[in-house]
Amino acid sequence: MEKPMEARVARLESDVAHLRSDVADIKADVRTLRDKMDAMTERFDAKFDALRGEIAVTNAAIAATNVALKDGLAATNDRIADAKIWALLLGGTVAAGTFGTMARAFGWL
Repeated sequence: MEKPMEARVARLESDVAHLRSDVADIKADVRTLRDKMDAMTERFDAKFDALRGEIAVTNAAIAATNVALKDGLAATNDRIADAKIWALLLGGTVAAGTFGTMARAFGWL
């Protein structure tokens, strides 16, 4: 025989009450997770902002070093150019001295 309708309804009501309590627990858990995620997002944002600041400082330092290196290289290139001229004049002087000595030795002068 079938159960009376009231017994079925009572059973459904108890099941629904159980589902409601489960849903309420799930809602509370979701709220807690949402709060934790919001707090974590704020911490990450703060850390990322700090990292952006450090990167900006580092980029400025790299740019300053780059400028200093370019200036140093330009000065070194100028000194190398001066050294080339000095070496050319020294080589010419040595060659002139050698030819003068040879001219005197062979009686050309």
